[in-house]
Formats: sequence, C-alpha cells, structure tokens
Amino acid sequence: MAASATAACCAPIAREPISESDAAEAAVLLKAVADPVRLRLLSMIGSHAGGEVCVCDLTGAFDLTAPTISHHLKILRTAGLIDGERRGTWVYYRIIGETVNKLGALFTPLTEPQLTQTSTTDGQRLDLTPA
Repeated sequence: MAASATAACCAPIAREPISESDAAEAAVLLKAVADPVRLRLLSMIGSHAGGEVCVCDLTGAFDLTAPTISHHLKILRTAGLIDGERRGTWVYYRIIGETVNKLGALFTPLTEPQLTQTSTTDGQRLDLTPA
C-alpha cells in the first residue's frame, strides 16, 4: 500500500510509529482494560442510563467481593478512564469520554479502505472491488 493510501485509511497505530511518550500513555490505558472484569466495568459504567452508575449497582454483576471490585475501579480511575464522586455512603462512577476516545482512536481508521483494481507482479489485474 502506498504511503498516502496508508495515511488515508489506516488506524494511527499502523500509519506511523508512535512516539515513546504516546506509547507509554497508550500502554497505561491498554493495561487498564486488559482485564475482563475491568473491561466489563468500563462498559457497564459507560452504557448506564444517565451516564453514571453507583458502585452498589456494579458489585452484584460479578462473583467477586466488594474490595476486589473497588480495586478494579481504582485501576480504571488511576488510568483516567473513569471518575467518581462520593455521595453519602456510595460512590458514583462515570466514564471520562476524552480518555476512552483516545483509546478507541488508536485503532480506528480515518476512513474505510477503498479496495480497487490493482496490478499483480505478473501484470495481471486483480479485482478487489467489494461486491
């Protein structure tokens, strides 16, 4: 694929090498969501009606103790993926959209790749146009 075609269609991770600092920042986010419990928690928080959820509504969805759920929430919070606010006895969590979007943007192409006819090494035309 030509360099301009790569830049136009590919996710940032495949477009060009990322800097050391960007890689370190992305690694923190990826490590935070690399656990199935944390990934589910992030999804549950982000998809909850009203954009926030009480920790009391999260614990019942898992066969884990409350301290274990709190540990996973702390990792997500430390990574900057969620934020929380104490209201009386309970903490209410919400997703930090800007940070979650950074994570998603790392793998999201700018546009859909355009498949067209191309030449093979033996001069034959190969039709790659989607049917």
